[in-house]
Amino acid sequence: MLIKSVILQKNLAMTDKEKYRIFCPKELTIPVYSRDWWLDCVCGENNWNVLLYYHGDEIEAAMPIYSPVKKVILMPEKTQTLGIWFNPKFENLNYSKNLYRKQTICNYFIDNLPLHNYFLQKFHYSFTDWLPFYWKGFKQTTRYNYILPDILNSEKLWNDLGENIKRNINKAKKKYNIEIRKSIPIKLFLQVNNKTYERQKMSSYHPEMLQKMIEISRSKNQGETWGAFDKEGRLHAAVFIVWQENCAYYIAGGGDPELRNSGAHAFVLWQAICDVAEYSYSFDFEGSMIQGVERFFREFGAKQIPFFEISKGRLSLIKRLIMKIEYLLKNKPK
Repeated sequence: MLIKSVILQKNLAMTDKEKYRIFCPKELTIPVYSRDWWLDCVCGENNWNVLLYYHGDEIEAAMPIYSPVKKVILMPEKTQTLGIWFNPKFENLNYSKNLYRKQTICNYFIDNLPLHNYFLQKFHYSFTDWLPFYWKGFKQTTRYNYILPDILNSEKLWNDLGENIKRNINKAKKKYNIEIRKSIPIKLFLQVNNKTYERQKMSSYHPEMLQKMIEISRSKNQGETWGAFDKEGRLHAAVFIVWQENCAYYIAGGGDPELRNSGAHAFVLWQAICDVAEYSYSFDFEGSMIQGVERFFREFGAKQIPFFEISKGRLSLIKRLIMKIEYLLKNKPK
């Protein structure tokens, strides 16, 4: 009895974030973007928190929170979705009761959000009822993701590909003699990733963060890079994929603008999808609202799935400036 009492007191003394860190490795259904190690990468270990909802002493739901500056709740970089995760253990077979249960949890989280003037989070596509947020003055924008729900059958995957993707893969292999290599150097991947942003006249999305993500996911055997090379050793295109048992995620990619016509991007992504079937049974393309990117993902035979971007308030220019300055100070060269 004394031992049980000590354990109970220790658990009560733990913060929700500490409990969540212990819980994450045990629960396979938590999306990778909501996991503690991912949030450490994209937010910094001390720059995120989590709200938990309990069923007795068990975690029934969780809502990670990233607040880069006071009174602002935002999405971290390189993170497609956060929002609320519901523990499938507590799903009720009665539809009405289950809907009420989840709405009750949403209301709890809304009422316990940190004080904020601006809120924006993109919710995982498994979250389908945003009414509690609507009832409390939040707004919603529908976005779209593309998912391959079953990547274990490579023959079916190939048959479901669009003709343009098949043509590019065959062109890369037969005409340009492209070879796919796994575990390419991080520096090489970042170079080709940056070329894509340069071609689009956009600044690179925080290469130092991307490097950290690759390093940590590799150390956990949950992420890797693939590159498409020609016989002269030139890197045409590359992708970075992160995975866990229930899903693999296309995190970043890029291609050399001068070598775009080789079909290598389609080939390297196709090979990566085939390879990660060893670790996961589905594939998440992350989706895009950009027409050309949307078409590219759709032609892989992926299923279109909507998800919610929920927001409230306005982000002032002063807050934007403060966030930019703080980011630059945190990431300046040492």
